Amino acid sequence: MTSNKVPPHAPGELPPDAPRGLMARFRNYFLTGLVVAGPIAITFYLTWWFVNWVDNLVRPFVPTAYRPETYLPFGLPGSGLIVAVIALTLLGFLTANLIGRTLVDLGERLLGRIPAVRAIYRGLKQVFETLFSGNGSSFRRVGLVEFPSPGMWSIVLISQAPSAELAASLPGEEEHISVFLPCAPNPTTGFFFYVPRSKIIEIDMSTEDAATLIMSAGVVQPGANDQKQRAAALAGMANAARVANQASLQPATQPAPAKVE
Repeated sequence: MTSNKVPPHAPGELPPDAPRGLMARFRNYFLTGLVVAGPIAITFYLTWWFVNWVDNLVRPFVPTAYRPETYLPFGLPGSGLIVAVIALTLLGFLTANLIGRTLVDLGERLLGRIPAVRAIYRGLKQVFETLFSGNGSSFRRVGLVEFPSPGMWSIVLISQAPSAELAASLPGEEEHISVFLPCAPNPTTGFFFYVPRSKIIEIDMSTEDAATLIMSAGVVQPGANDQKQRAAALAGMANAARVANQASLQPATQPAPAKVE
């Protein structure tokens, strides 16, 4: 009867597969920790950068007597952001009144007389009114467009229909609509183009879910709960480490089956 026992090793000496298994486990745990801590660290960094940017922008307009660092031995992050929020709220309150609207109209007429500033101001005003208006429909609908080649579909944010002058210049009799195609993993960049309405497949997905899907490059799918999303992210990032771990735990050669005489 043939024996298939593992050959003995010297006392104090680890089996040949032990170092590889240990390194694979270490790599697996490291990638898992990176997936958990990475989004938190990046979110904290971006929030800290935004708060400091607003503080540096607002601080020169705040009198020295009203700055927290005048009375404290250290600066107070976020004080400029609080001042900016209060100032914008007061500006909106004043603009809603008759005197505020009159001042805003006067300022717009003054800016409208400057050729270079007029085009920039009107364009930016239309963008802000469209994006932050509660009644607007731009970029609140999500669709699919066959891009960049037939059979390949991309997620787009549906915007408004073109103006009458621009629609008359577009070929064909079908109505066109403007869409924005965000790029992964940075959805702030992308492509803007007009497409026939029949070529758009509108889907039931929020813009937040679409942005998450694009930024994660398809790892986090919409409609899944948080636990499934975390599991999908862990599986996508640590898949190679798990495969290496399983391979290292298997013996290099399989022993021949024992023969019973």
